[in-house]
Amino acid sequence: MSGVFHPRRRLRAAVPLCSLLLLGAAFPLTAQVKRDSVQRLPDIGVAFKRRTTDGDTAALPLLQKLTLPTTASITAAQAERTVNALDAQDVLKYLPSIFLRKRNYGDNQATVQTRVWGVSSSARSLVFADGVPLSALIGNNNTIGAPRWGLISPQEIARVDVMQGPYSAAYAGNSLGGVIEISTRLPERLEASLSQTFASQSFDLYGTSRNYGTLQTAANVGNRYGRFAFWASGNYQRSNSQPLAYVTSSSFPAGTTGGIAERNKLGGTANILGATGLLQTDMTNGKVKLAYDLTPTLRAAYTFGIWNNSSESGAESYLRTGTGVATYAGQSGFATGSNRLSQWHTSHSLAVRTTSRGAWNGEVVATRYRFDTDQQRSPSTAAANGTSVGAAGRLSLLDGTGWSTLDLKGAWQRGGAEARHTVTAGLHYDAYALVNPSYNLADWTTGTATTATSLATRGDGKTRTQAAWVQDRVRLTPTLALTVGGRYEGWRAYDGVNTNGATTVRQAEVSEARFSPKASLRWAPESPWSVTASLAQAYRFPTATELYQLVTTGQTFTSPAPDLKPDDALSAEVRIAGQFDRTMVQLALFQDDVHDAIIAQFQPLVPNSATLYSYLSNVDHIRARGVELAVTRAAALLPRLDLSASVTYVDAKTLALSGRASASAPAGTAIGKRVPNLPDWRATANATYRATDRLSLSLAGRYSGDIYTTLDNADVNPNTYQGFSSWFVADARATYRLDGHLTAALGIDNLNNRKYFLFHPFPQRTLVGSLQYGL
Repeated sequence: MSGVFHPRRRLRAAVPLCSLLLLGAAFPLTAQVKRDSVQRLPDIGVAFKRRTTDGDTAALPLLQKLTLPTTASITAAQAERTVNALDAQDVLKYLPSIFLRKRNYGDNQATVQTRVWGVSSSARSLVFADGVPLSALIGNNNTIGAPRWGLISPQEIARVDVMQGPYSAAYAGNSLGGVIEISTRLPERLEASLSQTFASQSFDLYGTSRNYGTLQTAANVGNRYGRFAFWASGNYQRSNSQPLAYVTSSSFPAGTTGGIAERNKLGGTANILGATGLLQTDMTNGKVKLAYDLTPTLRAAYTFGIWNNSSESGAESYLRTGTGVATYAGQSGFATGSNRLSQWHTSHSLAVRTTSRGAWNGEVVATRYRFDTDQQRSPSTAAANGTSVGAAGRLSLLDGTGWSTLDLKGAWQRGGAEARHTVTAGLHYDAYALVNPSYNLADWTTGTATTATSLATRGDGKTRTQAAWVQDRVRLTPTLALTVGGRYEGWRAYDGVNTNGATTVRQAEVSEARFSPKASLRWAPESPWSVTASLAQAYRFPTATELYQLVTTGQTFTSPAPDLKPDDALSAEVRIAGQFDRTMVQLALFQDDVHDAIIAQFQPLVPNSATLYSYLSNVDHIRARGVELAVTRAAALLPRLDLSASVTYVDAKTLALSGRASASAPAGTAIGKRVPNLPDWRATANATYRATDRLSLSLAGRYSGDIYTTLDNADVNPNTYQGFSSWFVADARATYRLDGHLTAALGIDNLNNRKYFLFHPFPQRTLVGSLQYGL
């Protein structure tokens, strides 16, 4: 592997590019422009916002404008010029301090990494579309916990706004990582579009060398008839992924050749016997949004969405017999890595909101999401000779899993933009249900729960949260504004049941209540600069999967943890922003002090036992502090050249730990070590040149430092399967409008063909092209 991958490095590749863009974007500073109202903090986008052509903040619902202190944003027009986007989540790729974990084109488990919370923290950030939650707070992981990106189409996005940290009382404690609000639009006249997108990845690693393609067809139509407007979208995608996993062993099976000698992230022997997770996925989603203006200032909107996914995971053995025939050699990893997945999910949302210019406004948003069908089948054994699998296997179900949410919000703002007080308040309710049995089958391809030979495991449970919040933005002087607020949350976990074989445990009901105060002081003198100091408490309650899910994956056993306490975070930030004629600069100093962080560590499952197991529990004390710098400049160096760049450094350490970092590690080895799953350095850079009114060219880069996944930072070999290596990738894109209806785009992701791992091997150089026709 040393000849294939680069060693650890600290921004060696990223710093030159980012430094040039930061310098070019920041200087010379030009004249001041008119400042935004004190109702809203100024936005720093990944590209300079021309509000007359790229979308306006009017796309953001009024209650979100008043409660979301935006720190970064991107509009639809910016995304079209700069991002090779197949899916809605792709528009996040170049936002400061944001990393989108997307393993392959067509990945339905894409999660968001925020400034102080890394991978495997899907429930430590919130994602919304027009106030409707896309976040799947049923879990805090990289699988079932991924946001429901399929509920929106890229074509309906108007803009995306981001708040780093839990500094608004309007959002639950899950916002301790941040809030992403996607604003969509409704047509004012007939609109329709049809697009075809393809991606072709050239992948070469270990014993696999081939191209993997993705095809996507998307159609959208919308119109307005007086007070009534509608939007309908449909998307079909067929994708083939690179290997997402490998079968490893400490030794090569007797009588075979062809395996590849390798070491795991801890430095131990982990020879590569073959590839699994070769996914062929057929994914369809559809959405209908109906809106009716009851009055000029009161709108009701109903949205129905479906998401269907059918995928098959294949395996490829590198092992050969003495006669050169491929064989699985009885390695069970080839069996468990070969599975079939069938999913059908539905969603409903109803929103009623006002847009009055008077003193009072409000909104009600109700949602329901259900896993109608969610079944995964996999065999248990692999043949000793040849590449077949046994008949027996396992059926894992999530049928009936789902959640419902309800939010009521109101705002009082006497005097409009010049109001001394802007008071917002609301009530929140959510209920999540996890239904997750697995069954042993005599025939893994056709067996059902009713024909199963036995129940293998069960992990069921429910959570419920009720909350009330209020905050007041007080205009102390024309240049000084204070926002104070608080959120009270009552949480309950109940109906927990865990079964493993013949043993069933009914978990005790638990409940917690917490109050989270918030405060922010913003000084905006009559100059281009403003300074905002924020302090907030946030509690992130455990999800149903953290409490109750019981999963066996290969040799990894995940134990339920029904006694978890909530993440307890005290977050602080000082943000300095400068907004000039063509330049925006933003510098943030931040610290998150967290007690009882829910992280896997080694502790006894049975009190006073000498045997230690890895499972989720509360880490006593961690702290993350750092700095974030973001700069954008329009018409930099050349009249049509726009530049943007960001750099984030985080020093995240474990300060106290009652458990152990590993089964053999002495007590205290994790103290002072970096917090798992979070890189120290991250950076983005983007240059977009609008060569003509029809042609735009973009070159972008993203960097991340390496990541430790163990509390004692024992994973010293990150550039391998299941490791998390540092990486720098460059992306390029060209967009050309042939006429008023037809647009073509061609781009390359991972232009430099960086081969890197984030547990899974991530995509290598990929050609992406699209053709769209619109009315």
